[in-house]
Amino acid sequence: MSIHLFKHNEEAYQAVKTMLEEEGKAAVIHPTGTGKSLIAFKLVEAHPSEHFLWLSPSEYIFETQLENLGMEFSNIRYLSYSRLMKSEDSIEELHPDYIILDEFHRCGAAEWGKSVRKLLAACPEAKILGLSATNIRYLDNQRNMAEELFDGNVASEMTLGEAIVREILPEPKYVIAMYSYKKELEQLRKRVQALSNQGLVAENQKLLEQLRRALEQADGLDQVFEKHMKKKDGKYIVFCADQEHMEEMKAQVGVWFKKVDRNPHIYTAFYRDSATGKEFAAFKKDDSEHLKLLFCIDMLNEGVHVDDVDGVILLRPTVSPIIYLQQIGRALSAGSGKEPVIFDLVNNFDSLYCIDCLKKEMAEAYVLFPRTNEKGERFRDHFRIIDETKDCRELFQKLQDNLSSAWETYYIAARQWYLEHGNLKIPKSYITPTGLTLGSWIMTQRRVRAGSVPGALTEEKIKKLDDIGMIWDMGSQRWNEGLEELRIYYNEHGNVDVTAKYVSPSGFRLGSWVNNLRVKVRNKGLEQSLTGKQQEQLKELGMIWDKNTETWEMYFQAAEKYSKTHGDLEVPAKYVTEDGVALGRWLGEIKHQITHANKSKRAALTEDQLSRLKALGFETEKKFVRQWNIRFALAKEYYEEHGDLNVPVSYCVNGVNLGKWISRIRTKRKKPGTSGLVLDEERIRQMDSIGMDWK
Repeated sequence: MSIHLFKHNEEAYQAVKTMLEEEGKAAVIHPTGTGKSLIAFKLVEAHPSEHFLWLSPSEYIFETQLENLGMEFSNIRYLSYSRLMKSEDSIEELHPDYIILDEFHRCGAAEWGKSVRKLLAACPEAKILGLSATNIRYLDNQRNMAEELFDGNVASEMTLGEAIVREILPEPKYVIAMYSYKKELEQLRKRVQALSNQGLVAENQKLLEQLRRALEQADGLDQVFEKHMKKKDGKYIVFCADQEHMEEMKAQVGVWFKKVDRNPHIYTAFYRDSATGKEFAAFKKDDSEHLKLLFCIDMLNEGVHVDDVDGVILLRPTVSPIIYLQQIGRALSAGSGKEPVIFDLVNNFDSLYCIDCLKKEMAEAYVLFPRTNEKGERFRDHFRIIDETKDCRELFQKLQDNLSSAWETYYIAARQWYLEHGNLKIPKSYITPTGLTLGSWIMTQRRVRAGSVPGALTEEKIKKLDDIGMIWDMGSQRWNEGLEELRIYYNEHGNVDVTAKYVSPSGFRLGSWVNNLRVKVRNKGLEQSLTGKQQEQLKELGMIWDKNTETWEMYFQAAEKYSKTHGDLEVPAKYVTEDGVALGRWLGEIKHQITHANKSKRAALTEDQLSRLKALGFETEKKFVRQWNIRFALAKEYYEEHGDLNVPVSYCVNGVNLGKWISRIRTKRKKPGTSGLVLDEERIRQMDSIGMDWK
């Protein structure tokens, strides 16, 4: 049995192989439900003699992945991140060839992260692959774990919006309602009363009262479920906060779902329950006509997928967008073909900005992946959210903005750094003695000002950072450093053909810098990637932008030489030139790419390159297809002239023994098992159309 990948994962897998070969590390950032773990398992399958160390948050996740795959791998050693932390003394003995960091955003946790960093330092030759639905630790000052662990080497990245627009994941129906808000309102009231400025207290009390009235007008949940739970015998996962909360929520089933099914089947799943495995299995197998509800705590947040899920019900309060997206991801699965329903019943205001982000992602993805069919056109104005709490959400967000003060805490720490060092050149991984991720916070301020991430950065805050030496455009500083290193390399080697892994004597990763420039130019174009001055600076050093074009010219010269010698480009598939150029394989791959190309795939080569090859006698059709077409045309001419195909066996025309060819076709029809030409139904119809006598 071999692992089959969906097209999007196959493309990611090829990118991973290339990046691991060139950089030694690669990250895949795909939404929950797209099957990204299969990319890593495919890598394991392709290297049976290599030793893989697989790390993930829990053994249950890994075992479930293997169970769903239905395969076993003798070359994988598995450790949970907590187990690695307890085995730090034996890390030096592991010696893996590859390290898989599943859910790698979890490596940002203090103790787990420390163990992972120790592992990577002990295994410098190991290649590292990371998998996650998000590289950003939202509640940890938006730390970018792809930058921290993989130096920004992301082989494939896909947003949830893109996955939905590309129909990799199904488009969900999103219903927002609430089942409880009194506790949250009381917490907000206390925060408002704690403000020192009485003017602010009065203003926010007005907002709080408006929020209270808006919440009281929301529909009851029995009406919400009756209206939107169209599949009355469907399967739904219900996320709860803890066991006490779960029992409290299960007690509401009779009230909430009475208009859908008065006798729903209830299942529970959480780590500390020994019956979880049995309950989980029973839920998956249940095909009855009743509504099926699986109440769970944490178990299905990440890494574990359940087939045939019709929706999720969010009851767990969380301010973590990571957990939030993982939970709704349980209803989304590549290739499911369903239209799942997401019921968000929590006062989850801190995470609900993800909804607006998702709509924006889908709008952007529609521009990048336009559709002309009816199903695709609906994305223009789709993913409508059935939001009975919109006014509440907007009021809450305004209250949160008024009450937030975390920025000042980080600013004080940044100012202290400046007083001690005279600058704000803070390493991105730096954490203050009190636990503030200051380096990541400085990076976030730059990204907020650039508009690449959401956030509020007023002119007053910008000035305060300017006063302590903030460098907003790190790109300019890094450009000057990279250009100087490239000049030093040119003066020493006479060219700028830097290998991807090259590190300068000063420790600058020049190979990565040059490679990233090439990728940027290839994706966005030269004019959009570099200023005119930067282009001139690199031109003076003889920058090679497209290594593939340079390689293509080498193969073309070999093809030109072959054409001059043989008079055509009918090159045998295994032909290799005296210089070691595999010309036959190269031409074969080009033919395959051309004949299998589709509108959504980038052309195998440019029109100019194809014209140059055709001038040498290159044919895109396979030889046996061209031969058939030539002989059929001659047979058609004979029929039009003589009125039949009773061609004498010795009859020849234009160097083709037409009579013998007609005879072979009759024999092939009578005896299909004979070797030789291919005679399918289409070709039989062609011959029938010109009066072929098969007797």
